[in-house]
Amino acid sequence: MKSRTKARSVALQTLYEVDISDHPPGEIFKARLEDIPLNEDLAEFARQIIFGIIPLITELDNLIARYAPEWPLDQIAAIDRNILRIAFWEFAIQGETPVKVAINEAVELAKMFGSDSAPRFVNGVLGSLADYQNEINRALQQKEKED
Repeated sequence: MKSRTKARSVALQTLYEVDISDHPPGEIFKARLEDIPLNEDLAEFARQIIFGIIPLITELDNLIARYAPEWPLDQIAAIDRNILRIAFWEFAIQGETPVKVAINEAVELAKMFGSDSAPRFVNGVLGSLADYQNEINRALQQKEKED
């Protein structure tokens, strides 16, 4: 597994547990790092993903629901929902990961952690979101101005 994929995997596992439990994200992340050690740079990358997404979960979910309405979030498996959040956060908010890379990485995570149909599903949803990237970026910038 590529090193940044490994960091995304740790972030995904942490976000998944946060999503399905009331456990504190910092404790979950620390436990994941004990199970899957990462060097300092990769641990920081995973930390940025986790703590970049958590305060924006509602906003990310609203945007996913708005721009990919054929996939209601409440009907999406928790693991798939978190894979979508990671990729979407990377290309729409963080902005350092190219869209194609974020989608490819998400598909890889879906292959590792999701159901048999998850890779195709994740690719489809993220492809829809990517089609609206400029509109989404404008919506996020407007939201930042309002806050």
